[in-house]
Amino acid sequence: MRHVLRLTRPAEGFIEAFLIGNGRIGAAVHGRPGEELLDLNADTLWSGGPLTPDVAPEAAAVVPALREAIRDRDFDRSERLARQLQSGSWSQSYQPVGALTWRYGTAGGDPFGYARRLDLRDAVATTTSSAGTIHVFASAPDGVIVAHCPEAASAAHPEFVSPHPVRSDRAVDPDGTAWLTVTGRAPAHVAPEYVGLPDAVRYGTDEPDAEGAVVAGMGFAVVVATCATDAGAVLVVAIETGHRGWNRRPLGDVPELAARARDRVRAALQRGAGALRRRHVDDHRALFDAVDLDLSASPATTAHNPALDELAFDVGRYLLIGSSRPGTEAANLQGIWNVDVRPAWSSNYTTNINVEMNYWGAERAGLGALVEPLIALIRDLVDAGADTARRVYGADGSVCHHNTDLWRYTAAVPGETIWANWASCLPWLAAHVAAHAEFGAAPDGFVADTALSLYRPIVRFALAMLVDGADGTLLTSPSTSPEHAFVTPTGRAAVTEGSAMDRELVLELFTGYLDLLDREAATAEDRALRARVEAALHRLPTPAIVDGRIGEWDGVLIGAEPGHRHVSHLYGAFPGRRITRATPDELAAVASSLRDRLSHGGGYTGWSRAWALALAARIGDGTLAEHALSTLTGSLFSASLLDLHPHGKWQGGYVFQIDGNLGAVGGIGELLLQDHDGVLRLLPTLPPSWRAGAVTGLRTRGGHRVDLRWAGGVLVEATIVAGSDGRLAVEADGFADTFDVRAGESYPVWPRD
Repeated sequence: MRHVLRLTRPAEGFIEAFLIGNGRIGAAVHGRPGEELLDLNADTLWSGGPLTPDVAPEAAAVVPALREAIRDRDFDRSERLARQLQSGSWSQSYQPVGALTWRYGTAGGDPFGYARRLDLRDAVATTTSSAGTIHVFASAPDGVIVAHCPEAASAAHPEFVSPHPVRSDRAVDPDGTAWLTVTGRAPAHVAPEYVGLPDAVRYGTDEPDAEGAVVAGMGFAVVVATCATDAGAVLVVAIETGHRGWNRRPLGDVPELAARARDRVRAALQRGAGALRRRHVDDHRALFDAVDLDLSASPATTAHNPALDELAFDVGRYLLIGSSRPGTEAANLQGIWNVDVRPAWSSNYTTNINVEMNYWGAERAGLGALVEPLIALIRDLVDAGADTARRVYGADGSVCHHNTDLWRYTAAVPGETIWANWASCLPWLAAHVAAHAEFGAAPDGFVADTALSLYRPIVRFALAMLVDGADGTLLTSPSTSPEHAFVTPTGRAAVTEGSAMDRELVLELFTGYLDLLDREAATAEDRALRARVEAALHRLPTPAIVDGRIGEWDGVLIGAEPGHRHVSHLYGAFPGRRITRATPDELAAVASSLRDRLSHGGGYTGWSRAWALALAARIGDGTLAEHALSTLTGSLFSASLLDLHPHGKWQGGYVFQIDGNLGAVGGIGELLLQDHDGVLRLLPTLPPSWRAGAVTGLRTRGGHRVDLRWAGGVLVEATIVAGSDGRLAVEADGFADTFDVRAGESYPVWPRD
């Protein structure tokens, strides 16, 4: 049976649990026989509250001196000056709600016949043993988590433990329905786990004001109801938080939150377990069934198992559906699943690769609607970042650095310049805005009402960051390559001008802005800004090629870590679109750079290997892509196929990060279909073991839908359903054709007789 994960033992910790979610609330299902454990989360339960970062008043005045030190290659001085642009505060941390246990059968002893499975197409986690059977799911239509034990004649009372100070109240209705209400408040502040502070976790003591709001430390409520029905025992959970928006003080009035959660649970109970499950499955399948990848005709070998690749593609799509829905928050480092008060890297939005990777595969996999939370995050960051641009750089426009959170923190955090001082988050995120418009999933008016309004301030800041290079080009200054340092005469440094990634990002940003203007009538503001962009564009350099590889900085500076996990200098090949088959020298340099980085130990995290997978697809190396997939599904995924990131502070040495799962979706999509250079390439980079298979529902720019079938490693047939009128260029296996298409019409492609 396809689309199903099967395991023969309960989870040994969080990273082996099955994750369920509806975008707003979620749970890690451990599969304990007879007594289920659910780690609960809500997407808006974070520490802290709205905050104006404490940037030094003289920060903007430092920028000219910093640029001078960079130009003089006085890197010791530039490092010291760059730190003066940093804030004194950190972004906040995503919080767990607590752990719920429910005895649903004969717990204890040594149950036999154990099995647990996660049906990815139904989004239902099931545990079966001699102790009983339980089904658990998170319903988006009804906003609740449901556990159903069809064999149980009675419903035990659940137990709840929270890492936060909480109050618990129990009640029983005349019909026997048992209620558990838990209320509490999140911490007012949580420092990142990598910062050694004596008061790293602080809870607020302020009382809610007349509106029920507090400065920091939002309230939350968990309401659980259990009852016995003719269909068995049922447990229903609802969670509410005090979040009201990124720039509004959260609610600390927990009785109001508890009342909301109770109403939601009552409404769900009235539907009954069967109706709740049907509504949930129908809703989930409407998204999950948009695409289907079938590799069952490609048998496993001693070297590789394509069935695991298919599962990885399904798991990634499943996790995005569970963690990012219209109206929810965007998926963070762990999606919406976390059990730690001080999670790894705060489980925040790390914007120098991770949050972007989360959405790499969404449009291609027919999940464009799930990008809406990311667009909303970008909109908030553009609003919040205007003040940071002015205060830190004395610049027009908007900026965000490498970390943000629920409260849309945009300043540079205190710490090492290799990560703190990267200021190119918004140009990267802008590419997702453009892609959303190009793939056809955006609503009418998106370009004029949303895309251009977001691009303008990002473009203005990018212009403000450009300085004249020694050779007459324009370079971003200050500039870094995310989390990587270069060697200096006195050690290492990170801050320079014109890193390869910044060159690519600014080129892409300006080109993307002009492309958007070609689709809409220009305003007076756009006409003036367009003139500035066009004047700058022809002076922007591409990255240098040195010894056949892409130079990460100026072509002279040498990286301190040959096997560094980031491959930011290869952005132009992926996720960027500038380096293609039409630029063969640069594409060859990308291939050489990627292989060199991997040969020195790069790709040792799940997300880094997923990036290598996507790059392998773009350079057309199916063997390298297969090796990336083998590494991901082998050593970098847990037993439940959750992506792993090495972290010595955590038991087992790994933590869950969702980016590798979601990045794999993007990489696998690139193996099957590419259209980034204006040509629709069918099966451009098949791994050798994918001898036969089929995929339906892939999306392209222009809103087209593509179905493919192949055998013997070559395309057998394809069908393209046009999403818009236009002219389409198609290539596959030496076949090439260009033809006109009309929206809604189907076009078969037969590359071989």
